[in-house]
Amino acid sequence: MRYVGTRGAWRDDPQPFRAVLLEGLAPDGGLAVPQHYPRFAAETLATLRGKPYTDIAFAVLSRFITDIAPDDLRAIVDRTYTTAAFGDPRITPLTTLEPGLHLLHLSNGPTLAFKDVALQLLGNLFEYVLRDSARTLNILGATSGDTGSSAEYAMRGKRNLAVFMLSPHGRMSAFQQAQMYALDDPNIHNVAIEGTFDDCQDIVKSIAADASFKRGHFL
Repeated sequence: MRYVGTRGAWRDDPQPFRAVLLEGLAPDGGLAVPQHYPRFAAETLATLRGKPYTDIAFAVLSRFITDIAPDDLRAIVDRTYTTAAFGDPRITPLTTLEPGLHLLHLSNGPTLAFKDVALQLLGNLFEYVLRDSARTLNILGATSGDTGSSAEYAMRGKRNLAVFMLSPHGRMSAFQQAQMYALDDPNIHNVAIEGTFDDCQDIVKSIAADASFKRGHFL
């Protein structure tokens, strides 16, 4: 599987998953998307019905991540989606409220935000891909609350990773602020910005658009 940018980047040189993982946004500011979307046959879906979350996650992810050895990817998935991290062996339990109406529980992760489901995996993927790197990947983000804490809890303590999270001073809930600012891991850095979330986001977008700065600081 290879990836191209939504604004035309990599059209003539589609990139593997590892490359787009470390790149973040494409060089032209677009997003990375697969060249094609894998399809699951009805028979394949039937075999997945009732399987553990980790089996289903691996079956889907392995279609999109083909440059990580299957055994290694399976180990990353198993290490990510645990009862200890999500409080339930089902990871995202489903409660039936009435016939045809169901409630999917996505707030069981470390920060009680649905973004934990993706970001806990992302942290382990980053660490795996960077394991032989001599440099540190610097992750710059902006948050108004739950994204920041989810990202920091996913990246905390990870080797070769540093997080710099911008947030609007005095404009987050006390709970979310405590989640972020209470972390004392040396690779997590919180920066309060005088302004709104949009101001934080503008700073990130402006830096992301500076290709030479990104390369120079492994951002």
